[in-house]
Amino acid sequence: MSMSDTPRSERVHIAFFGNRNAGKSSLINAVTGQPLAIVSSSRGTTTDPVYKSIEILPLGPCVLVDTAGLDDIGELGELRIEKSLEVLDKCDIALVVIDAETGATPDDAALVKRIKDKKRPFLIILNKIDLISGPEKLAQSLAEKFDVLTIPVSAVSGAGILELKNALPGLLPEKPAEKYILDGVVSAGDVAILVCPIDSAAPKGRLILPQQQVIRELCDLHCGALVCQVGELAGMLKKLSAPPRIVITDSQVFKEVNEIVPDDIPLTSFSILFARYKGNLAQFLDGIKALKSLKDGDAVLIAEGCTHHRQKDDIGTVKIPRWLKSYTGKELKLEYASGVGFSSSLNKYKLIIHCGGCMLTRQAMLARLESASASGVPVINYGILIACVQGILERVTAPFTK
Repeated sequence: MSMSDTPRSERVHIAFFGNRNAGKSSLINAVTGQPLAIVSSSRGTTTDPVYKSIEILPLGPCVLVDTAGLDDIGELGELRIEKSLEVLDKCDIALVVIDAETGATPDDAALVKRIKDKKRPFLIILNKIDLISGPEKLAQSLAEKFDVLTIPVSAVSGAGILELKNALPGLLPEKPAEKYILDGVVSAGDVAILVCPIDSAAPKGRLILPQQQVIRELCDLHCGALVCQVGELAGMLKKLSAPPRIVITDSQVFKEVNEIVPDDIPLTSFSILFARYKGNLAQFLDGIKALKSLKDGDAVLIAEGCTHHRQKDDIGTVKIPRWLKSYTGKELKLEYASGVGFSSSLNKYKLIIHCGGCMLTRQAMLARLESASASGVPVINYGILIACVQGILERVTAPFTK
């Protein structure tokens, strides 16, 4: 991703679901006007969810998700179906593609019920209308059966594709006032200092995504952004004629930054900002109780929303376990999850420790938190854990809890 791109996690996710050979991949190509998805007459061409970032007017930056057929068969087919259904937790709009020649199947009906249970906005696309007569009557019948807008289209001829694209914006809930990472933290004219360590884990030649997004947001809010490393922080504070509105740091250097920043200057981290922006800060703070009551042998899941090359001092697999051991003094059973996968069987864990979630959509992050809550498993995130271990949790969450 270049710095000029809208991050995938900030785009509207539109997922195409349906049985094998219903034409999901062909529809993605028709909607975008590009051969993005592999198309074949063979059943089951798409075997795993495929994500395509693209601009679609009038929606703007989107991610189209092509999924495997929900009527797949065999042991491998069951795994593909499971992966397809997981997409429901992260999509903003679900599109159910029904083959006009076969009509609605029990799989389609089960999918619609599942979508309604998850309260996802959706519509039905009746595809391949070029192969039948009277498609409007069948579309009307499906609309009445499932109580949802049904649009007849042909991915081959292009019929109905414009109507489909025009219907998509109306599926999204009325957009609330724009949500900012720094809501209630800064005002126009304020100055924020961002502490961005450049160490072995820092990506070559660029800042990590949360740092990029916070800098951009400060510009949008007409604020000043001063960026430095820990070694330059004290000197930068002395050079300012007035204190900054807030200091935002990478959580991994909380201890050093806390010792430098005077008590009267608010301090927090990128991870804690994202705990509130993408997730539920109150739920994370409540999870601290579980951290303090862990016992020998308790299972703890350390989860991340992306996959990345592990460095020798990786935060998830090295630093977090080290801090846990130091803080609890317990022998814990640690398990790890990274990327889009997130176990639906969480009951065995006493605590989940999650990354900031910058690569996840808010929908996907909230789905994870809801899954944990339904399983009765407390959750904290990296920044909350580090602040607690270093005894500064109250200070670094004060900008949001007072």
